[in-house]
Formats: sequence, structure tokens, C-alpha cells
Amino acid sequence: MFQSFAVTARPEQGPPRLAALRTELAQAGLDGFLTPRADAHQGEYVAPRDERLAWLTGFTGSAGFCVALSDIAGVFVDGRYRTQVKAQVASDFTPVPWPEVGLSAWLKEQLPNGGKVGFDPWLHAAEQISAAQKELSGSGIELMRSDNLVDRIWNDQPEPPLNPVKAHPLEFAGETAESKITRLATGLRDAGCSAAVITLPDSIMWLLNIRGSDIGYNPVAHGFAILHADGLVDLFMAKEKLVIPLGDRVNIHEPNAFLDSLAALDGKVQVDLGTLPQAVADILSDRMIDGGDPCALPKACKNLAEIAGSAEAHLRDAVAVVETLCWLDAQTPGTVTETQVVTRLEENRRRDNALQDISFDTIAGTGPNGAIMHYRVTEETDSLLKDGHILVLDSGGQYLDGTTDITRTIAVGEVGEEEKTCFTRVLKGMINMSMLRWPVGLAGRDVECIARAPLWAAGQDFNHGVGHGVGAYLSVHEGPQRLSRVSSVPLQPGMILSNEPGYYREGAFGIRIENLVAVQEAPALPGGDAERAMLNWCTLTFVPIDQRLIVVEMLTTDERDWLNAYHRDVAEKIRPRLGAEAQLWLDAATGPV
Repeated sequence: MFQSFAVTARPEQGPPRLAALRTELAQAGLDGFLTPRADAHQGEYVAPRDERLAWLTGFTGSAGFCVALSDIAGVFVDGRYRTQVKAQVASDFTPVPWPEVGLSAWLKEQLPNGGKVGFDPWLHAAEQISAAQKELSGSGIELMRSDNLVDRIWNDQPEPPLNPVKAHPLEFAGETAESKITRLATGLRDAGCSAAVITLPDSIMWLLNIRGSDIGYNPVAHGFAILHADGLVDLFMAKEKLVIPLGDRVNIHEPNAFLDSLAALDGKVQVDLGTLPQAVADILSDRMIDGGDPCALPKACKNLAEIAGSAEAHLRDAVAVVETLCWLDAQTPGTVTETQVVTRLEENRRRDNALQDISFDTIAGTGPNGAIMHYRVTEETDSLLKDGHILVLDSGGQYLDGTTDITRTIAVGEVGEEEKTCFTRVLKGMINMSMLRWPVGLAGRDVECIARAPLWAAGQDFNHGVGHGVGAYLSVHEGPQRLSRVSSVPLQPGMILSNEPGYYREGAFGIRIENLVAVQEAPALPGGDAERAMLNWCTLTFVPIDQRLIVVEMLTTDERDWLNAYHRDVAEKIRPRLGAEAQLWLDAATGPV
């Protein structure tokens, strides 16, 4: 099994660890210390060694931070984790709704007479620190660079991962590493920069056509890189990982040489201040140009080989999901648990030799657990799928040719009308986004409301983005593209995103429906503006949507036509790949409404 159901953190572990941290605070002469979820690479996912936030507080979400002061410890979480944090942290910690309440505002309230708050400069982006310092100006509160105080008290902290990297085949990458380096180096010269600093592991993996396994479910290896405008790359990565040749363009160094190499750079250096560690910004100082990660946008705009690989991976992945749904429908309500569903789905995925890993811990939340957006079932929370429940099943796989992420909400027995009504509103939003055409130049923030409108009309909404970017056998959450009200990055052909509206009623049920879609050029329409370029979506995910949860009368004619056409495509693409029993199930599941 890739997925473990072990309990990784317990609320009762937090208070003694917090007490030990406060002892370190006093000895260091600090009034507080910041503990983020992030690691030195500022990615969303971290290795066990960097799970400081979870170790200290018990909160295991993928975003957030803790501010430990002498008399209060705030755990800042966004809307995805408001329910989860309540169950995971002890009363010694105070959940703080973030970003509604910002770090600086909270510190001003808690330290009205000022104070010194420490932070590890490797674990905080330069942009974050700069913004906080500006907001704290005149308050008497200082943010102080510090050794990591959590590491001082974490006696059994895991060692850094040293797993070997492997080559990513050209047939899936679609472009050689040499070509990518040359292309990006030209961009640096055009921008007047001598080099660019790359800290995000998935950017380094993409640039050099390699993959790793330093982080669970994400095929990346930890390291730093400097891309030079002359077309050479300095890679700072433990040599134990580098068991394959990387070509004449890449010079390999041990990680401890990184800071000295930064100090030796001449000219302007392109960085992404949103992900650049403050420790690196301190070295580069006024030589920095905030031009973004040079790999981010090229990586996001998949080439034809990457799109083709992702499409094929989704078809094989759909077989595993459909076989699982067929099995699940044959079970009597009250006889199957969440972990059994997760295990069955993983077993079906593992039949594919191209599967390297799952792409995240499968979310299988039944009944009230479905309202926890990023629910992770454990041995202690494992629940029966009971009659009247709806199950949120969110999962994905990491295949050599693509990364998948799919959510289906499934009826268990006889489901209530309220759940069906809410489900249909979510479905309407997902369909409306799927049918959308939009002018070139619009960003996620300009169009994401399309998926929320049916819920808004009923006075409802959900506290997560409509969609995130997805990599090509890389991170399942990939930037810079997002379907989010905070995303200003224009959508471009080749970008892969999720389309996943939802609805969550705490203590009762959750709903989410998710397909992955790729941005493509939209064909011209009769009577349309000939000079106005438009984009639309190409759907990659082909798994039936549970019609038992649909109030058909709520669908418009166009929505019904889209659903029936989608289900015809599902049957055509997936049926030949299934066993006889699953074929019969699929025939029933994809009938017209």
C-alpha cells in the first residue's frame, strides 16, 4: 500500500512540545516564534523532516502556520481546514481564521507593547517577511532571524531524504533538457539578467527532465539551482541522489556550496520573491529582480507530448476508478468502511505498471467526514458507509505519462432530497465551467465565479478554489495557474487545471465533483468576432457522475445535453477497457437523463 492509515499526530502531544518551545523562547530572549508548514524550497508538500507544524501542533493540513507566544499559540488555517483543525489541536492552541486575520494584525493585538518574534529565514519567503515587516512598522514588534527552535526540541527528527533521481523519458517530456535550458537562458539575457535562482523542486525536475522521490506522492528531489544566461546550470543537490548523467550543461555541487555561489554571482539575478527563502534574499540583496520562477509558466503550458500522455493516463486511471465504483455499488450499505474503499481503489490502480505512486492521500469521507475538505481517514476515524450517506472520494495517481486527480460523490443507499439538491447545484457549476468559452487574456479570478453561481443563487458557497494547476508526472498542485479569485495569471493553451466546485455542511455531509481539464484554443463560431481569439476546455477525466444524486428538473437543457454527451464519451472511451461486470455497470451509469 502507498497510503497508510496510521495516526501521525495526536492533540495530546502538542502541549508538552509547546511548553518545551516556550522554554527555548525564553532562553533565546524572544517573545514568539513562527513555525510554518513550508520547507526551504517553499513548496506545498514537505518531507517528514520538515513536518514541523504537524509535529508541534498536531495539525496536518497542507497550508498554515503557528505563532507561539508566551501566553497564546495561534494556528492560522484557511477555509479548507476550519473543521479539521478543531479535531487535531489541543486547547492550548487557538485556531485563527486566515487570511481573514493576518499575521501582523494578530501580533499587534497580542503584543500591544511590542516584542521580538523569531523566524527561520530558510522557511519563509522574502515577500512574506517584507510584507509583514512593513505592516508591523511602528508597532514595536520586530521579526528576528533565528535558528529553528522547533528543531532544537525535536529529538527524533527524521534525516533529510537522499533518494536517487531518475531520468524522465523524452517521449513523455516532449522536449530535451538542453532545449529547455537554452530557451530559458535566452529569456534571461533578453531581460538583462545574468542568472536566475530556482528553489522549487518541481521546477528543477521539469528543467532537467528528471524525477525524484524525496516527498511522498510527488516525484521530486530536493535541491537548488542557478540557471545562468550563458546556458549553464549549477545544481546544488546531494551527490548520493545523482546516479544518472545530467549532461554537459549541468555542474553539480553539494548543497552547502549554494550560499557561496550566490554571493559570487555578478549582475542582476532573477528570482521569485513569493517563493525565495529569506536566507537567499539576504545574500542577493539589491541584485535581485522579481521576475518570477523562469520555469513556472513554461512548465504550466504543457506541450503536445505532455498533453497526450496526461490524456492517456486519465483513461487508464478511469478504469481503476470505474472498477472500484462498480464494486462499491454491489456492497450492502453498512458493510464497507472508508479504508476498504481506499484500499480497493489503490489495488485497482496498481494493476497499471505505469503507476509510480498515488498523487496524494485518497480522501474517502462518508457522511459527516465528507464535510472535512481534506479528510484523511485513519485507523481511529475509519467509518462505515451507511444507508443515506454520501461519500466524497477524491483520489489520483502518479503515472510515468501523467498525473491524475478526480473526485466523485457517491450515493450510499437512499439519500435525502436536501443532499440531492445541493449535489445538483454543485454539478451545475461544474458543467457550466466545462462549457465555458472565454477571451484570451482572462485569468482564473475572472472566470471562477461561473462554477459558484448556482450555489450563490441559493445562498451557498464553498471555502476552496474552484481549481488548481496540475503537473505532467509532477506535483498534483502546480502553479502559477489556478481557478481562484486571487489568481491573476492569464489562462493559456496547454495548462491543465482541476474543475472542482463543492459544498460542505459541517457535521452532516460534503459534496465535490472534479474533472481535470486542459486549456485549448476554441474554434470560431458562426457569427462570432473573427478577430477575437477565444479559449475553452478539453476534458481529460472520463468517469460517470452519480445520476442517483441528480435532481434532473434543476438542469437546463444545455446542462442536460452536456451531461449526456459527457456520459456518451465516457462509455465510448472507457467501456472497451473494462471487465464484463464493470461494462454492465457502466452501461447503467452512463444512460441518458
